[in-house]
Amino acid sequence: MLGSNSIGIKSVIFSLESQIADVMDGGVSSSAEAAREEAALPWPSDLAWGSRLLYEGSALSDYALRTGLSAILAGATVFAAASGGWREERHRLEFYAELYDARDPAAVFGAASGGSSGSAAEVAVVPGRGPGVAGGRVELLRFPSTYVALNPALREDYGRHENNALARAQHWRHEDGPRPTLCVIHGFGASPAWLNTAFFSLKDFFAEGWDVLLYTLPFHGSRRGTSFPINGVELFSYGMAHFSEAMIHAVHDFRALVDHLVEQGAPRIGLTGISLGGYVSALLAAVEPRLDFVIPNAAVTWLPPLTDSWFPSNVTGAALRALTRVSSELLERALALHSPLSWAPLLPKDRLMIVAGLGDRLAPPEQSLLLWEHWNQPQLRWFPGSHVLHFGRGEYLDAMRGLMV
Repeated sequence: MLGSNSIGIKSVIFSLESQIADVMDGGVSSSAEAAREEAALPWPSDLAWGSRLLYEGSALSDYALRTGLSAILAGATVFAAASGGWREERHRLEFYAELYDARDPAAVFGAASGGSSGSAAEVAVVPGRGPGVAGGRVELLRFPSTYVALNPALREDYGRHENNALARAQHWRHEDGPRPTLCVIHGFGASPAWLNTAFFSLKDFFAEGWDVLLYTLPFHGSRRGTSFPINGVELFSYGMAHFSEAMIHAVHDFRALVDHLVEQGAPRIGLTGISLGGYVSALLAAVEPRLDFVIPNAAVTWLPPLTDSWFPSNVTGAALRALTRVSSELLERALALHSPLSWAPLLPKDRLMIVAGLGDRLAPPEQSLLLWEHWNQPQLRWFPGSHVLHFGRGEYLDAMRGLMV
């Protein structure tokens, strides 16, 4: 069955955040020093001058990017309020909080087994024109998602997004395949295949013998509505209950693609993802036992401290929560339902790796440290860059190769 924690996430996170706050803020307590040493997390002052310059500059760039992104999310919050759904938000969130309290992951994500995920998706395969990988072909995978919103109060509203109901992925295959397959989940607003191809050096992985699958998250790319020009913003445009459904939906559709890969004969299937894709990847490590390895990169793992600190969306979010009488405690319990920190990984520690940036200010290093502790301290790779400027990327890509063998 799916792994789950016997201790409440709030008590675990409070303990970890207290220790990690000492580490990140430069505290000198013995516990802080021990945690930093265990995670091999360098002090910024210990970096060579070149790395220090990259660290400082990339962190500044992240602050600018974070403010712009937060302004977009603030607009999405205003849209959610104007749409009228706010009147039911508290009752809707109570549904997810109660599901989390029940500690039954199979009721949320479906049973974890070595066989089919049970999604019963009919995947259509059409030729694609992808990045022109040598020695292979590109297939575009499409299937009507069988996902139905968990919350009965949201089923009609969530189901009316027709574009989102068609799941999508791009599959690069060797002519003499099937081969071991590296799956990639993009970050928020960053679904274009060309972008992820370049970022993860996917042509190199393909040339080294891996098939590649690029998965499109809900409300991204061709799955977004026609009235939303900003990629992915619909995730946050209808409230956090709607966002919670989208995260569970993301897991459901990816597991259907694992079914497809298994049916095609893929001997091994591994997964990496960045930012929000790292969040979903880390969650899948606790849900999908057929994965051979999982490598979240610059991952968000626990949303409440981010929603509370990003200006100006923290202001509009707090105002909407006051309007809807949603307490911080209720929101945390609801979001805990799909946090990677809520469920124990199904993969052994030596098949897990975490990649994080010292200068990341969108998914700060605390986020990766929380996951590292929760996963019983697997391999952790730091780089001196930020959320989008991954200086020294070649080093962690080589470490990925070592794990993937």
